[in-house]
Amino acid sequence: MSALRNLFEPSITKSEGWIRDMMEEAGWSDPRRAYSTMRAVLHTLRDRLTPHEAADLASNMPMLLRGLYYEGWHPENRPRKYRHREDFLDHVASLYARNRDEELEPSVAAVFRVLERHIPAGELEKVRAQLPKDIRSLWPQATAV
Repeated sequence: MSALRNLFEPSITKSEGWIRDMMEEAGWSDPRRAYSTMRAVLHTLRDRLTPHEAADLASNMPMLLRGLYYEGWHPENRPRKYRHREDFLDHVASLYARNRDEELEPSVAAVFRVLERHIPAGELEKVRAQLPKDIRSLWPQATAV
C-alpha cells in the first residue's frame, strides 16, 4: 500500500462503517442507496443548523464523510427555516428521489440512528435543540452512545 493510501485508509474504513451501519439500520443491501440517502439527510440537516453547529457536527465525522457533508455548502443565509417535518422530508426527497414516499421517514430515522451510533450524545443534543419540535419528532428516541 502506498504511503499516500495510508493517509486516507483510516477515514475510508470509518466511512465504510457508517455506510454499513446505514444499510443495517434501513435493511438495505445497496451501499449506493445508503450513501445517497445519508448524503440527502445530512445535507438537509446541515442546512437547518446554524453554521457553527453544522461545523461542530461535522467535526465528529470521518474525513471522507465530512467532505460529503460539506459538498455544496453555502453557510450564508443559514439556517434554513424548515419548521415542519413535511418540509424537511420534502427537501430530503428533492435531494434523493429514489426513496418511495412510504420509505422516506424510515430512511431519515435510519440516518439519525447512525448518527447516534457515531456522534457523542452531547453533540447530538445540541443538534436536536436547534430543530423545531415537529422535525425533532423524526429523530428516534436517543440511545446511549
